[in-house]
Amino acid sequence: MTFPARELLKNWDEQQSAYIAYREERYNAALDVLAMSWGKEFHVVDLACGPGSFSKRLLERFPAVNVTAIDLDPLLLALAKEALSEYQDRIQFFSGDIAAAECFSVITGKPQAVVSSTAIHWLLPEQQVALYRNISNLLDEGGLFMNADHQRFDNRHPRQKQIAQRHDEDTQRNAWTAGVQDWDRWFDTATRYPELAELLDARAAIFADRPTPLPTTVEFQLAALRQAGFAETGTVWQFLDDYVVAGWK
Repeated sequence: MTFPARELLKNWDEQQSAYIAYREERYNAALDVLAMSWGKEFHVVDLACGPGSFSKRLLERFPAVNVTAIDLDPLLLALAKEALSEYQDRIQFFSGDIAAAECFSVITGKPQAVVSSTAIHWLLPEQQVALYRNISNLLDEGGLFMNADHQRFDNRHPRQKQIAQRHDEDTQRNAWTAGVQDWDRWFDTATRYPELAELLDARAAIFADRPTPLPTTVEFQLAALRQAGFAETGTVWQFLDDYVVAGWK
């Protein structure tokens, strides 16, 4: 590989932080909960891992952790494999669609934790419920699932919705002014490298016909987790409409 994987991952993190104002704090909250739940050594599955942002933080924070990382995007998965190559003895990568139950067949044993960040909102609500059932079945007894993502306010919360939208707009405007790449510019830069550019057609084919789901509320998420069989649900971090939602088996 000749593309600068770590630099591209760094730029990805900066780009994503333009859309998620307190992204690092959100990660830290999830990592703290994992530490208090499972100590230093456990098996965690990173669903829809993208270029490896969450996995990287898991591997750095917990020197004895083992990570299984799954994503459907061939471009981002190729980047993750290269960017995290120094951890290859503690992380396994698999291509898989988290909306399909068979994607979990590659996981051996019963992981203590499953995490995801800024990805599950791309699934239809009914797919999310099915996903949570599959996660519950996968987890070890007492296992923990955490999803870090926006859960949007609906029309029952007009003031909070307005504030959250204003905050998102301000955060993005400040980032673009400071020279941070937006989503399109990041992909334009990444695909200047032939190894990644050659994956563009495959990526486009995978996502071409996928519908764009309506946003969900945090109430929907908690109800979906309970419906999927989680014994306890709650939120472990929040800023406006950005949450870390958790379910305990």
